[in-house]
Amino acid sequence: MKRIVLFLLAGITLVNVFALTASGARRADEPAPLFVTHIPPGYRDWKVVSVAHEAGDLNDIRAVLGNDIAIKAYREGKIPFPEGAIVGRIAWSYVPSEENNKTFGREQSFVAGSPTDLYLQFMVKDSKKYGSTGGWGFGHFNSDGKPVDDAFMKTCFPCHQKIKDRDLVFTRYAP
Repeated sequence: MKRIVLFLLAGITLVNVFALTASGARRADEPAPLFVTHIPPGYRDWKVVSVAHEAGDLNDIRAVLGNDIAIKAYREGKIPFPEGAIVGRIAWSYVPSEENNKTFGREQSFVAGSPTDLYLQFMVKDSKKYGSTGGWGFGHFNSDGKPVDDAFMKTCFPCHQKIKDRDLVFTRYAP
């Protein structure tokens, strides 16, 4: 009786191990992931890399943030960025600050307004997962926190490829 129970337990264990391994593995004909589909938790607590105003079609103000791994690499001037580095960008429209401008006596102060259509953007360094896009996964999220469509996402890597010498990262660290 003990042998039968042990045999059954061993069989169940093998079936579970096989099922878990098969479900977690990517088939050879399955394409590697290209895009970041989840907003990294805690990004609003990351450190500031830089701020910028983008003109033209974007016409926004933005804060560029980095997780601890990215900030360390930025501060040390380490290129390429190490695995696990995440660089994020938050973008808002910019609007005049009526309150500040009253104080100054003229229109000179602008503040963050509403989130832009492309509110959040992330680059995640994972050379194995995102090998086909230079080791970086790209993610764009609208103000509702939903990823933008794949057609738009496919424009990220070709643009970032233009700056290979900076490990595909546009933003430089502002001390």
